[in-house]
Amino acid sequence: MSHTAPPGSAAQQEGEAVSQEVRTTPAPDPGHARVVVIGAGIVGCALADELTARGWSHVTVLEQGPLPAPGGSTSHAPGLVFQTNASRTMTRFAAYTVGTFRELAVAGEPCFRPVGGLEVATTPERWADLHRKVGLAASWGVRGELLTARQCAALWPLLAEDKVLGGFHTPDDGLADAAGASRALQARAEARGARFLARHTVTGIERADGRVTAVVTDRGTFPADLVVSAAGFWGPVIGRLAGVAVPLLPLAHQYATTSVLPALDARSAAALPILRHQDRDLYFRTHRDADGVRLGIGSYAHRPLPVDPFTVPAYDDAPVMPSSLAFTPDDFAPSWADAVALLPGLDRGAVADGFNGVFSFTPDGMPLLGESPRLRGFWLAEAVWVTHSAGVARALAQWMTDGRPGIDVHACDIRRFEDVQLTPGYVEERAARSFVEVYDVVHPLQPIHRPLRTSPFHPRQQELGAYFLEGGGWERPHWYEANAPLVDGLDIPVRDAWSARYWSPIAAAEAKATRERVALYDMTPLRRLEVTGTGALAFLQRMTTNQLDRKPGSVTYTLLLDEAGGIRSDLTVARLAPDRFRIGANSPADLDWLREHAPDSVTVRDITSGTCCVGVWGPLARALVQPLTRDDFSHTAFGYFRAKESVIGHVPVTALRLSYVGELGWELYTSADLGLRLWDTLWEAGRRLDVIAAGRSAFESLRLEKGYRAWGRDMTAEHTPYEAGLGFAVRPGKGEFIGRDALGEPGAVRRRLTCLTLDSRSAVVLGSEPVLVDGAPAGYVTSAAYGYTIGRCVAYAWLPVLTPGTPVHIEYFGEKVAATVAEEPLFDPRMAHLMR
Repeated sequence: MSHTAPPGSAAQQEGEAVSQEVRTTPAPDPGHARVVVIGAGIVGCALADELTARGWSHVTVLEQGPLPAPGGSTSHAPGLVFQTNASRTMTRFAAYTVGTFRELAVAGEPCFRPVGGLEVATTPERWADLHRKVGLAASWGVRGELLTARQCAALWPLLAEDKVLGGFHTPDDGLADAAGASRALQARAEARGARFLARHTVTGIERADGRVTAVVTDRGTFPADLVVSAAGFWGPVIGRLAGVAVPLLPLAHQYATTSVLPALDARSAAALPILRHQDRDLYFRTHRDADGVRLGIGSYAHRPLPVDPFTVPAYDDAPVMPSSLAFTPDDFAPSWADAVALLPGLDRGAVADGFNGVFSFTPDGMPLLGESPRLRGFWLAEAVWVTHSAGVARALAQWMTDGRPGIDVHACDIRRFEDVQLTPGYVEERAARSFVEVYDVVHPLQPIHRPLRTSPFHPRQQELGAYFLEGGGWERPHWYEANAPLVDGLDIPVRDAWSARYWSPIAAAEAKATRERVALYDMTPLRRLEVTGTGALAFLQRMTTNQLDRKPGSVTYTLLLDEAGGIRSDLTVARLAPDRFRIGANSPADLDWLREHAPDSVTVRDITSGTCCVGVWGPLARALVQPLTRDDFSHTAFGYFRAKESVIGHVPVTALRLSYVGELGWELYTSADLGLRLWDTLWEAGRRLDVIAAGRSAFESLRLEKGYRAWGRDMTAEHTPYEAGLGFAVRPGKGEFIGRDALGEPGAVRRRLTCLTLDSRSAVVLGSEPVLVDGAPAGYVTSAAYGYTIGRCVAYAWLPVLTPGTPVHIEYFGEKVAATVAEEPLFDPRMAHLMR
């Protein structure tokens, strides 16, 4: 998260062009690149297919087991493909997988049967969540509808209608034959020149000068320019050979098949949709054999059953196959009872067979994709389920061949994790939790792991009754109970149960206090980089979009683009000296991108952990700060988007005149050891001004009222600056920079990040909801929060170009909420509050 400079601000200045050659890792020649893929499961086969389709014929796929069924997770996968996901990226992966599998057949048998999917609700909470899922499906372009209990029973005759409140039906979902699809994809890849080698166990990864050079097996060494680990739950084993941490935990998941069920004939069973009973962590599918129809039942209801990937037996030593462990009936007994309660006809059958199948889980439940920053040329395609396999393969192949994946994958990028999140204890605890939560109703603000990282201000925040959530491993206050008395007298609309979760009316009081007085915000989790060296300016000019050739003391909002003009990240760059820059960035991927391109004359360093930051914002911010320093903090001496080395009390600080909430103020940075002293100095001096501490909930409200974007939510690499309303941060005339030639004309856009205000003062949305124009889905909400200053909810959405005043609707839990396209920014368009 960086700071967006509003159009018309002092940050928009143009200067002379400066360019510099940078050190890059050249893309392998498509005609000669040697690619070794480790693992011939569904992901490895799909990747070989996608790479060879792009002309990369020197592709070798190594597999430790026999082909075509090597014994990994693909060999036993139940094959359920559900497209709808809270993540737009995961939904797109699944949709592409469905399209790919529909084209595949083995021995005349299709590899995908579009029987549809049905998810039933037996609790009010789940029924409400299914209304939300219908909205997600509409946002991401998946066909789906809600059904009554009677309609559900008509689709699934064994279903107990009286147990069900309703269901969510998705007609284009279905059953994949994962092993068959792997065979078909392998055949296509081999026809284009790829080779698949069975019974080759990887024993080493050779490297030189920070790059991978070869894969060593028990049957020979294979030189490689690029290596992809698609080893499934063996990913950590391959990662250790490469010196790369792979944050993945294999866990066993129970699957059982019933005895033959006479109530299901083969014809009717073939049309039954896959069924999910997520209130009891269960799913069901049919199996047909010569004796009749059986039901397959998968359960996530049992205790986590972790598996050590380093002790999994080899194929020939496993009783069945490496990924199939002995069934544990006691773990399954409660699930069988729940299955019978939902499908009473099962009481005339029994569990005939079962196994505990090994799958991969990560700390946040998302795949591990991309090139490792620790070993160039070593790529990961891990923790990918059959549902998303072909979609992931396409994105990875495009990433490897073109330099970009074609869709937003930042939530899957291996570089998303901080080092502390790669520790074994963290991975084991969080991955096990991912298993437990796989079918839970998960709120978008639900914290991942707490506590882990704390700022120096944490003791004072606890004293003030901070309600903490989590971001990037950091404890982040969302509001402070100490501010509860400030709620008295405020007119705050009552919220529904979903939007009220992880929210407090105290946020309204904190937003009001920020607008009227002054508040302290903990900005320590903002990533801070330092770029130094004789070539620092020229390097940053080449890497970013805005003009950075300004005098020391300047601060500039700018963007990192990819070669296609997509927004990789947004940055705030402070020039502190001729050859020293302080950068506010978003993720570890930003650090890696800059380091990858930095010339020898430039050093890029992450200084986040050794520093801290407090935002002092509000109309009384100067009244608070000025008496504490001998430097002149007046508007004339210390203008907007300027930086200054100063002292607050006894604490040396780097002060940046920035505001992410649209009010006068500064970001004050100091070393971590002095952070608590800085907070106490500001707090004590602020008592006479009724200073408060304020949290992220108020922060979100204020930043949306001001129209400030959040990278990763409001814009990603799928969007250009002109579409995102960030054209002011682009200076094509300054000289060459990455992505400049792909940008096109500012006015030639067909979609925009659009500001909406909800018509009803009491209505609230949270994000990811579909936006309807003339009654049809036309886009989706990115960020939303109640704007306490303007008195209504603010939502930003990707939509076709619409004029202000256009009426639209946002679908929220099945209700169509009226909204209107608004002129932005909603608050202080003339910048009077910032230029005090």
